[in-house]
Amino acid sequence: MGSETTLKLPLIDFTNLNLEEANNPNWETVKYQVHKALVEYGCFEATFDSVPLDLRKAIFAALKELFDLPLQTKILNVSNKPYHGYVGQYPMVPLFESIGIDDANVYEKVESMTNIMWPDGNPSFSKTIQSFSEQLSELDQIIRKMILESLGVEKYLEEHINSTNYLLRVMKYKGPETSDTKLGLSTHTDKNIVTILYQNQVEGLEVLTKDGKWINHKPSPNTFIVMIGDSLHAWSNGRLHSPFHRVMMSGNEARYSAGLFSVPKGGCIIKAPEELVDEEHPLLFKAFDHVEFLKYYYSEKGQRDQFALRTFCGV
Repeated sequence: MGSETTLKLPLIDFTNLNLEEANNPNWETVKYQVHKALVEYGCFEATFDSVPLDLRKAIFAALKELFDLPLQTKILNVSNKPYHGYVGQYPMVPLFESIGIDDANVYEKVESMTNIMWPDGNPSFSKTIQSFSEQLSELDQIIRKMILESLGVEKYLEEHINSTNYLLRVMKYKGPETSDTKLGLSTHTDKNIVTILYQNQVEGLEVLTKDGKWINHKPSPNTFIVMIGDSLHAWSNGRLHSPFHRVMMSGNEARYSAGLFSVPKGGCIIKAPEELVDEEHPLLFKAFDHVEFLKYYYSEKGQRDQFALRTFCGV
């Protein structure tokens, strides 16, 4: 058991890196680290100084304010996309609730969602959510640029970035009020392109390694978790790993987290570039519509299917 506790996710420093400075001498070093981490773990911890400390603190105050609203208010956040509206009241995961904010980097979109929750408006909430999402979207784009460069397919970058929107999903896990470990969120892979997660300092996130060991992540106020979803796993023709992860809770304290998800736009077809398919890397997944994949995944059969992507569109 002792060795399992020492497992850690790779830590990568993005300090002073931005999209305009791809000729920064650190760019190649960091790009190599990103590629290695995503092949081996599908996931890493990132230091990124473009999100100021006061904004990081403000995001948790905003989340608490949002989740403290009455249930009849929170359920007004609805979406025609699975898992984009209010999610909660599930007997399987009683500690978990989540609220989705589509296009969270666009102030007007955040404001319209805010006005449903607070009919008199709540400008400070809107500004916090929008600023946080906008700053993190820069990290998402830096990482995706590095990924495409390291795969040798950077010519698709603009098309790749333009094929996605940003969803900020904010999450609360109630403390189970026991020292026993309780399930916060079931084992799953993300279905999107890239997830960037920021968490308060309550432990719970566990990531499964390729050889079947769980890494218990200790959150830090200074870092973000970056994780690959199934859509990028398929687009990269399996070269990047989409890791299983879960949340396990104990103690009395609530866990809050905010995840920025780059999500394929409606009607977007996920298809591996021909450059990534060869004799050594035969095609693993047929081209698929991301929304249709989500519909399958959230069906009764899909929810029981550990390898939903393979079932849905595997070659």
